[in-house]
Amino acid sequence: MKMPSQENYAIRPLNTGDVEQYNALLRYAFQITEQELSECGWQDDEIKQSKFPVLERADVLGCFDGNDLVSQIAVYPLKMNIYGVVYPVGFVTSVCTYPEYSGRGIMKRLMHQSLEHMRQRQQPVALLFPYSIPLYRKMGWEIISNKISYTVKDRQIPSQLQAPGRVHRVNWDNEDFRNLHAQFAAATHGCLFRNALAWEEYWRWDEDDTNVAVYYNVKDKPCGYMVYLIKNDIMHIKEMVYLNREAQKGLWEYIHAHDSMIDEVHGSTYFSEPIAFEMDDGDIKESIRPYAMGRIIDVEDFLADYPCDPDGGTLCIELEIEDSLLPWNDRTFNVRFADGHCTMTREPAEYHLKMGIGTFTTLLLGYKTAERLYELERIEGREEAVERLDDVLFHKIPYISDYI
Repeated sequence: MKMPSQENYAIRPLNTGDVEQYNALLRYAFQITEQELSECGWQDDEIKQSKFPVLERADVLGCFDGNDLVSQIAVYPLKMNIYGVVYPVGFVTSVCTYPEYSGRGIMKRLMHQSLEHMRQRQQPVALLFPYSIPLYRKMGWEIISNKISYTVKDRQIPSQLQAPGRVHRVNWDNEDFRNLHAQFAAATHGCLFRNALAWEEYWRWDEDDTNVAVYYNVKDKPCGYMVYLIKNDIMHIKEMVYLNREAQKGLWEYIHAHDSMIDEVHGSTYFSEPIAFEMDDGDIKESIRPYAMGRIIDVEDFLADYPCDPDGGTLCIELEIEDSLLPWNDRTFNVRFADGHCTMTREPAEYHLKMGIGTFTTLLLGYKTAERLYELERIEGREEAVERLDDVLFHKIPYISDYI
């Protein structure tokens, strides 16, 4: 059968009337089986109903061959802490295409249109979890965060930690629990603020036996929490968040209280720093992998609110950005860094550096320094310019834990 040309494909926003096709494509692409759904307690009608908020509140685009949905992409509106500044961001998800329609440029068209929509909504940066890093790199995305997974045997759980407060198990909708995450996000570079849609996604596939435990200090102030499930003698920690060292110690003390019930603890950290050093017995198993990718959608809009290091002095520099997908970024920006802020300027530039939009994204979000990117031949220009750029930038790897 002859396949239609790209011109015959129609792209339009999806709505709740498309929920069956939207759900069917998701399940096919990600191979979600009926057995897996039933193990999580989901019925097919519940799955359809749970996707209504996505189609109502997210920007979801679909590509149709006639009346048949063949490819789709969704963008969740979220907010992100970037060095203390709250940025509106677009979180790209549900990216999938039926195999027989792959290789036809459909997803590139959907991605381009989604990025244009994000620019119109003044979301200067986007995030996603890649199924193919090389594919997204070709479209200007770059790695911006890590995930470190760990396994701690029961005998390795810290046993000498003592915290003066208490731990209390609470319901999933507990106000202290949700407020703690908001406080953590406000204090943590890279962290996403969870709106109602993000919280719905957070719990979507969790089993009923998933627990939330909150640590309270001696003044009864909540200072940390953990979300976990005990299954087959393993404690699976979905998330551990703490505002201070006391809360961290209190939560590990709580974990140790389960040592007679479990053989191992499995968890992850997103601070890009192994936890082995913090353990009494640091001979634990840890693995690191790249996690989120990011993309600056509008360089000028992004820089308008971007904070820089006030101790780094003043720098006027030409930044030549290459962006083959978004033409408004594909040019040279004359930027002045001074007094903790950066602005567009017509002042004569001291230096000139050239880089791709993906490199620019990972640099400004703190995943890699200019020096390291220069060593990797991802930045072109004088070494002195690279050093000065590092002087005015902050350098901290983003904490991104939400999988949406």
